[in-house]
Amino acid sequence: MPDPVILSETKGAVAVLTFNRPAALNAIDAATLKAFEAAFIAAEQDAAVRVIVITGAGEKAFVAGGDIGDLESRQGLPHYLEFGEELHRVFNRVEACDKPTIAAVNGFALGGGTELLLCTDMRLVADTARLGLPEINLGLFPGAGGTQRLIREISPCRAREMMFTGSQITAQEAVELGLCNRVVPRAELMTEAMKLAERCASKSPLILKLMKRTLRQGAQMPLPQALAHEHAMIGLVLDAADAHEGCRAFLEKRPAQFTGR
Repeated sequence: MPDPVILSETKGAVAVLTFNRPAALNAIDAATLKAFEAAFIAAEQDAAVRVIVITGAGEKAFVAGGDIGDLESRQGLPHYLEFGEELHRVFNRVEACDKPTIAAVNGFALGGGTELLLCTDMRLVADTARLGLPEINLGLFPGAGGTQRLIREISPCRAREMMFTGSQITAQEAVELGLCNRVVPRAELMTEAMKLAERCASKSPLILKLMKRTLRQGAQMPLPQALAHEHAMIGLVLDAADAHEGCRAFLEKRPAQFTGR
């Protein structure tokens, strides 16, 4: 039996999903995308999972983009559009997930790899990693959300430079641009990703969900409407049992025991 293209492992309250095509630099083809979607949905729907970490197998790549052979084998506009719709559906699901998501970028994150990490909440990047959107070098442009998400995350002129030239950036440059949280030595990447995941997992899953929704939805609104939205959402928070537990724990000088209610 061939190895699964996506490895799924649960460590306490943290699910770790690993792209497992190291010989192909973890490139995404149709079968890998389908397997990743299934694994992500399973983690998302598992009540015991509070945080999802995404990484790549091997020493070289997180996700080195789309599988070019798979892409070249497609014929006709409907076939391309179908694959594009599948990519957008899966990546949109990652972005909209109510649970915190962390990309542990262990190597090349190019094309679809950068587009995937743009959908995650937090990104730790190995010191050996490289990021970029090199599609222009193949006569393509980023079509899995890259043109829209990148230009909203970093300065538009730097986003255009990356996409127009297809150039790669270093891990440190990714942090300086605000694209990633911090650079981590390659050997310590998963240890640090799990520490971050466990810190998030110790918080109230209900409050994290409401906060994620407030951040995501408010970002699409003008400030006055976004503030009104925040006001409405904090009302839900203050009515939650976890909010009262957190306040009681603070007053009683003990760790809070959050239940997600």
